[in-house]
Amino acid sequence: MKEKTKLESDVAAYREIEGGLRDGAELLEMAEAEGDQELVAEAETSLFALQATAAQRELESLLSGEADGNDCYLEVNAGAGGTEAQDWAEMLLRMYMRWAERHGYKVHLLDESRGDEAGIKSTTIEISGRNAYGWLKTECGVHRLVRISPYDSNARRHTSFSSVAVTPVVDDTIEVEVLDKDLKVDTFRASGAGGQHINKTDSAVRFTHIPTGIVVACQQERSQHKNRAKAMEMLKAKIYEMELKKREDAAAVIEAGKTDIAWGHQIRSYVLQPYQMVKDARTGVETSQTQDVLNGDIDKFLAASLAAKIKGQEDEG
Repeated sequence: MKEKTKLESDVAAYREIEGGLRDGAELLEMAEAEGDQELVAEAETSLFALQATAAQRELESLLSGEADGNDCYLEVNAGAGGTEAQDWAEMLLRMYMRWAERHGYKVHLLDESRGDEAGIKSTTIEISGRNAYGWLKTECGVHRLVRISPYDSNARRHTSFSSVAVTPVVDDTIEVEVLDKDLKVDTFRASGAGGQHINKTDSAVRFTHIPTGIVVACQQERSQHKNRAKAMEMLKAKIYEMELKKREDAAAVIEAGKTDIAWGHQIRSYVLQPYQMVKDARTGVETSQTQDVLNGDIDKFLAASLAAKIKGQEDEG
């Protein structure tokens, strides 16, 4: 049914573009014959809008990877730098959550480690919606921020780093076997603000997959059973992604994701001082609308990275 819905949506979108092109061309022809410049302008506006829609659909057609249509887990980790880096990690998390909201995706917080003073040390969210993984998979890597630090009494410029990792949610059609002997299981009390709802039992769960070294944790559910189930889903997703990356011959990308969260490894820079600029190191796409980007307007970067990734795979083939 999921595949059927997707195909019906694709066909309907194509028919809509086809009909819009026909109607727009007829309107333009009629307006020009009558010499109605206002109507000509209206027809041209509708055709330009249709062109943008067609370009977006053409880009979405590139999302044909094995797991591109799946939901995804997005993980943000602060780099070295204490409060400044942890604040940047929270800003990144907010950016992706805003992006998800813009596209009508659902966001569910799964695990979070708060900073000592502000921000977050690490967090994992689940983003649910069509092609969530396909769109966000190229966001893996280190993100660099340059700004006047609000935590520096001398108002000096600081550079901070945070890393992003994206893995597909494994659905029922994908089988990943995890053996009990390969798992180290830890339980602990979920962190929180306290009060009457404080967790008084060891409901939070952390799995360590010994053969791969993968670690996942979940503490958002009140029940240890539910947290174990969600943690197992996350673990299977990470194991599956490792195998997926191997089959896609993307070992270089995996290694890039394992590098230090520091200079020389960033995929994108967000400069707020002394000038305003966000620039992607891989595609060269840049914009001076930094606040728009931090509020979730990152589609231009996602589109360029996706197109470049597809082109690279075609060139290798």
